[in-house]
Amino acid sequence: MKTSKRCTILTLACLIPAFGMQAQSRPDILEKLEEVAVVDQKVMMPMRDGIRLCTDIYRPKTDKPVPIIFSRTPYNFNSWGDGELKTRTMERAYDLVKRGYAYVVQNERGRYFSEGEWDILGVPLTDGYDAFTWLKNQAWSNGKIGTLGCSSTAEWQMAVAALDHPAHAAMVAQGFGAGVGRVGDIYEQGNWYRGGAQQMLFTAWLYGVEQDKFKPRIPPGATQEDLIRISRYYDLSPENPAVDMSVALKHLPVADILKNVNGKVEIYDKMIRRKPNDPEWYKGGLYHDNMPFGVPSFWFCSWYDVSITPNLALFNHVRKNAEDPAVAENQYLVIAPTLHCAYTRATEQTIVGERNVGDARLDYDEMIYGWFDHWLKGDENGYPAKLPRIQYYTMGMNKWQTAENWPPDEARMTTFYLFSSGNANSLYGDGVLRMDKPGKEDKSDGYVYDPMNPVPSYGGNVCCTGNAIQGGSFDQQTMETRQDILVYTSEPLQEGIEVTGSIESTLYVSSDVKDTDFTIKLIDVYPDGRAFNLDETIQRARYREGYDKEVWMKKGEVCKIDLTPMSTSNYFEKGHRIRIEISSSNFPRFTRNLNTGGNNYDEKEGVVAHNRIHHSAAHPSQVRLPIMQRSLSADR
Repeated sequence: MKTSKRCTILTLACLIPAFGMQAQSRPDILEKLEEVAVVDQKVMMPMRDGIRLCTDIYRPKTDKPVPIIFSRTPYNFNSWGDGELKTRTMERAYDLVKRGYAYVVQNERGRYFSEGEWDILGVPLTDGYDAFTWLKNQAWSNGKIGTLGCSSTAEWQMAVAALDHPAHAAMVAQGFGAGVGRVGDIYEQGNWYRGGAQQMLFTAWLYGVEQDKFKPRIPPGATQEDLIRISRYYDLSPENPAVDMSVALKHLPVADILKNVNGKVEIYDKMIRRKPNDPEWYKGGLYHDNMPFGVPSFWFCSWYDVSITPNLALFNHVRKNAEDPAVAENQYLVIAPTLHCAYTRATEQTIVGERNVGDARLDYDEMIYGWFDHWLKGDENGYPAKLPRIQYYTMGMNKWQTAENWPPDEARMTTFYLFSSGNANSLYGDGVLRMDKPGKEDKSDGYVYDPMNPVPSYGGNVCCTGNAIQGGSFDQQTMETRQDILVYTSEPLQEGIEVTGSIESTLYVSSDVKDTDFTIKLIDVYPDGRAFNLDETIQRARYREGYDKEVWMKKGEVCKIDLTPMSTSNYFEKGHRIRIEISSSNFPRFTRNLNTGGNNYDEKEGVVAHNRIHHSAAHPSQVRLPIMQRSLSADR
């Protein structure tokens, strides 16, 4: 098998932490690295069950014990092939070694040269614990380990932090939502679900990363010398045929999407059948809110990441529930206006999708190194006290702000109610958002949801869907001409307002089918009509009373649905308007509900749903915005 020359942006973002660096050629960086570091590659670290995990270690040339920065990943870091990812792994090692750290990068069980069988977030938690113990016991270790990484290199950290290994001294988790299982009322189970509807990111992601059970394998017991030698020739990285995910994700049934493109199906076939509260979600590597937490943590999130709401919920949960007061106190947070793991791509004119959100740069190196220097070296450098508890970027205002709590203490939930005369369909309808309560007359807006003609995803808070969706903020006006989108818009604001925190929404709905979905999207409408999306969410009606049961709709019966909160920080300038869109699909961000009340994942045929949104005193459909107290609304 030849060494793969492909290195996708997704893979690069998920392995390399968010630091600023310029890629160098491999010979140059290897020569520089060998001048300052002891390079020990293909170390086969033993786990308690005898499985060995492939590990590369780069440590300073010194007799003094040093702290360790540890990254564990499902991605390929074999440094002998071509590719920017492999070069940047050594660049990171060089940077950390110069700063007095050992850098250790390890493949998860069953990935590349690591032994065993891989299961996304299903490998034993003890692998992390055993790795910490092995590293702590090395003669060159000072016994302090910090974990670092973004996305798949971050998501394993939370559940391992629940084990509270004595050497696990600090954590920097970036874009970590796929490691969050259940937190309070949020049952995303590692970004697999949102509101009970499957997010399709893992359908696309697993095509690119799942390794076949028939893959070539290194014979058990191979020596380090053998592994180093053969790694120069064999990368064990499959060259998957290119797939147009914008087409592939449309296939029905959903369970056969990967099979239809000749992809591997073992893990996907198993996960696609799990319901949101399936016991299997609680056996793997996900962090759930009934688990302890024992590590000081520096969290990094993005407004246009797929997991911003569960990420923020986890941050609040740890601060409130960590048993050790010192752990609860030492939780810090940064929220950037970027896509998944794209922190360092911010520039003086940061463009996210089509929207310019200004100069969103931040000195990540200074903060992260200051954090680790304090916790791993014991430096009295003023960290973490010199850090703001929370640093968040407010779009529209285009500046970094700080807060002690999330949402900020100045935020006040302000209710906007839905109004219309029964024709809120499309941008050209009469849907309105107002702060006064609706009257007794029962008004409603109806639309037809045909799962064979779903509302396409356009921009948004996404990750990992290949070419199927481009994430970020895009002008939604063309989308809003569809009759199956209800549009509710405020009057132009007489004064600017800042909306920062969790956006809650309650809809009173009815349908003529047993089960359907309801989607909502928050929009900033400019005076020239441009309508930029901020966040979006969905709720499957069958789970409106909880994820431990399914409750079917009855024809014509009005049901109350509370959607999973959205999250943002956005300044709506004077003259702008606040808008929400409501529909029943956002595809392929989320799977289509086929409206049958069946399993959905194994069905080919859907039925058309006639859905209605009700708004009256008895059925006050609404959205609640966290408006900063310093902001005023002309409607107040």
